Parts: sequence; C-alpha cells; structure tokens
Amino acid sequence: MLSEGDWLALGVSIQLALLTTVLLMALCTPLAWWLARRRLPGQALLEAVLALPLVLPPSVLGFYLLIGLGPSGPGGWVAEVFEQRSLAFTFTGLVIGSVLYSLPFVLQPLKNAFSAIDSQQLDMAAVAGARPRDRFFSLVLPQCREGYASAAILGFAHTLGEFGVVLMIGGSLSGETRVASVALYEHVEAGDYVSAHRLAAVLLGLSLLLLWGLFRWQRRRPNLGAMP
Repeated sequence: MLSEGDWLALGVSIQLALLTTVLLMALCTPLAWWLARRRLPGQALLEAVLALPLVLPPSVLGFYLLIGLGPSGPGGWVAEVFEQRSLAFTFTGLVIGSVLYSLPFVLQPLKNAFSAIDSQQLDMAAVAGARPRDRFFSLVLPQCREGYASAAILGFAHTLGEFGVVLMIGGSLSGETRVASVALYEHVEAGDYVSAHRLAAVLLGLSLLLLWGLFRWQRRRPNLGAMP
C-alpha cells in the first residue's frame, strides 16, 4: 500500500491534471479552431511556438517559468496586486506551468479534428440560416468527439506524469506542490525502492488504463457507425 504522503501526492497530481485539462479544453477549443480554419502570415511561427513543449527540455521551460513567476517577474507583480506571495512554489504556479507544458498535447488533436471538418457542410448550414454558434454545436462538435476524447486523455496523462517543470516551479511542499512524480524521485533518491516501486506501479497502471480506454473507444467507433 502507498504511504499517506504518497496518497497525498497522488491526490495533488490528479487534482492538477483535472484542472489543467479543463482549462486547456476551454483555451484550446477557440485557438485550435482558429488555427485550423485560417491561413495568415506568421501562423507557422505561432504554431511552432505553441508546439515548443513537445521538443523543449522540461527543465528549460521550468527555469523560465520560475523566473517569470518569481518575485522579480510578472508573477511577483500579480501576487503583489492581490496581496499574495509569489506564484512560484504554489499550486497556482503549478497550474500555470502545466497549462503551458501540456498545451500542444491538447491543441494538436483538436486542430486535426477541426481540420477534417468539411467546409461545405458549414457553408450549407450558413446558407440555411444557422448562426456560427449553432453550426459549431450541431455540426462541428458531434464530428470531433474522438478529437476531444484524445485531447482530454492525452492532456490529463501528460500532466499526471510531469516532473521537470513541476519540480522547478513547485518544489516539494506536501499537500500543495508535491506531486506523484516528485514523490517517486524522492523515494529513489533516498534509496527507498519499495515505496518507489509501489508508486511507480500506480502511475503506470493509471496511465495504461487511460490509454487503453481511449484506444478501445476509438476501435469501437466505426462498428457503432455501421450498426443499423
């Protein structure tokens, strides 16, 4: 069984992953739609910047976030306005870092799903008098369910496994910023491989379960469509 501290760290990780996923779904929906349906000068550079977390070492992003969220950066000014401490080494700071680090894992599946939408369907609906909002909810969303499922699961799983970014900007404050990946690292560093094995097995099983559910649902969708 996991120790009380490990259960607490796992709870922080799940809370962080859930909140990050919800925020990213809300943020990336309009952004992905705009990127999928528009072709503007400089768009390739913007997409490259948004995709940087895919290839950028997490410690690099974590370092710049630590500077930005620290007392001398913008995060310090925001904290001062709201009469709070620096955003670094707080759960709020972890959320900000997780949103930036996991953004491409949610943005890309949504962008790909939106790009596959037939523009003629939207044009015909517009001619029939459907407003943009109605077209989005009645035509786009039903065709992008798989993209949304993939985005949500990948965003959640990626956030759950974060280490470099959360360690840099969150440290290891029990009950606030100590997540499961940091707890696992601390067990290994202390030579407590029994606790490390237990926590690693829980994370492995949870990640496998998420991906299994996604792939199983994707495989069943064509069969559902073929049913009378």
